[in-house]
Amino acid sequence: MDFLTVVYAGQPAWLWFAFLSGVGVLLWLDLGIVNRKDGVVSPTKSALMWGAFASLAIAFGAYVAFVYAPDPRYYQNPNDLNQQAVIQYFTGYLLETALAFDNIFVISLIFTYFAVPREYQHRVLFWGILGAIVFRALFISAGAAVVTSWTWVLYLFAAFLIYTGWKMLTHADKEMNLHDNPLVKFMRRRFRVTDTIDNHNFLVRRPHPKTGKLVLYATPLLLALVVVEFVDIVFAVDSVPAIFAVTQDPFIVYTSNIFAILGLRSMYFMLAAAVERFKYLKYGLSLVLVLIGVKIIWNFGLSKELALVPYLEAHWSLLATITLIGGAMIVSLLATRPGAARVPAAP
Repeated sequence: MDFLTVVYAGQPAWLWFAFLSGVGVLLWLDLGIVNRKDGVVSPTKSALMWGAFASLAIAFGAYVAFVYAPDPRYYQNPNDLNQQAVIQYFTGYLLETALAFDNIFVISLIFTYFAVPREYQHRVLFWGILGAIVFRALFISAGAAVVTSWTWVLYLFAAFLIYTGWKMLTHADKEMNLHDNPLVKFMRRRFRVTDTIDNHNFLVRRPHPKTGKLVLYATPLLLALVVVEFVDIVFAVDSVPAIFAVTQDPFIVYTSNIFAILGLRSMYFMLAAAVERFKYLKYGLSLVLVLIGVKIIWNFGLSKELALVPYLEAHWSLLATITLIGGAMIVSLLATRPGAARVPAAP
């Protein structure tokens, strides 16, 4: 079988291979060239890194607009497929970037709990995001297969998103308790773990307390990496249904996800020091999830099945996401600026 003619999820296999190869080159440049040595990533450097990844995401959007060949099976309107695809791509990218903000809050807690030095945090995030790329591929492949075969599953996604948004809204002030986290307890109970971090090593050799032979020990850095990976899987459970509510095109779903994830590390170093200033962002994120869940019911239930209301195109999701996330960020920055009066928390 000719590799050039193989089609996967509506696109030729060579296109998937080319995209993943490009991502691999970016990761190699990141860890192998730009951040080869351990060190604290400054806000200026992280801003430049994020700007580079954002520019690549925009350039890829131009490819989607003018070159990409969308599969009509994944679009409601057979006309102007590229216009629909590029709007859905940027909506998905902004949505995943916004949801990544919540990830930053949790990653900051993880690094604080395990006392990860700032000069090693980039290394943990690099390997964590490498794992996220693999796990997102698995989640999205499964989601695409399910949605394509059983469209009614979207209603389950809608209910889950509304529930998750409501839960996030009502529990926005609660922090993750890592001390009682079952995964951390399991790792400490089943594996030998050192009390301190040894350079940037995830595993080290130490004398066994009884035999004196050198044996492998996990360091707290490895525990931090495992928890970061687990947290990304948890967030993927929210973000993947959310992006499938915006577009059912698997290639657009995956590429928008990956570009948002690639910018997560640099975004973390830009915002980690000022994470407390975005205290109301979770309210905006929760409303976005609820809105997307309602949009699924509106489009696939009330519009497509019952023909009671007009179909809402993807650009409305884009505008709503920008408005809610941008508004939450502005309110957060105004409320937490020096000398500002405290704004009462939402119920």
